[in-house]
Amino acid sequence: MKLGDYVSVLDEDVSGKVVSIVGNKITIIDLDGFQQQYLKNELVFQPGELSDLANSIENISEIISEKEQKKHNFSSKVKSKERTSPQMEVDLHIHQLVSNTRNMDNFEMLNFQLETARRKIAFAITKKIQKIVFIHGVGEGVLKYELIRVLKEYEGRLKFYDADYQKYGLGATEVYIFQSKQ
Repeated sequence: MKLGDYVSVLDEDVSGKVVSIVGNKITIIDLDGFQQQYLKNELVFQPGELSDLANSIENISEIISEKEQKKHNFSSKVKSKERTSPQMEVDLHIHQLVSNTRNMDNFEMLNFQLETARRKIAFAITKKIQKIVFIHGVGEGVLKYELIRVLKEYEGRLKFYDADYQKYGLGATEVYIFQSKQ
């Protein structure tokens, strides 16, 4: 076997083109564009060109090189989605807030999560941060319900709504804080 030969793997439904030979180890690029390493005795030489395999591997190589070229031609412009993206994310999952919940009951955990939300809102107000995303997860909805109750305490100073579904699904609430122009 030599570089550029097309081979199949014994006992597996994998075929590819030889791209590297180091001693007894041969690296091939498969139809999905992944490099895989096999021992020489695990491969079977495929005589002649396997047109479908060859075309697939060549197409994959072209696509990879095109993508690498596009990476270098990036723009420094800030996309509109990035300009409007939240400036602060707070994950309210209890395991993100405390290292050990062994001595806490559900009531204590919920109160700790809500107090964290209050502290983050106060911090955002003092630092003039306009947007916060609270990640609460879906679950049974208790944390989300209680978080909304807390947010209603700030009526007139902020508004809240479901966060970006594509990024967070149904498990997050975005808060917009009205900041005074002082």
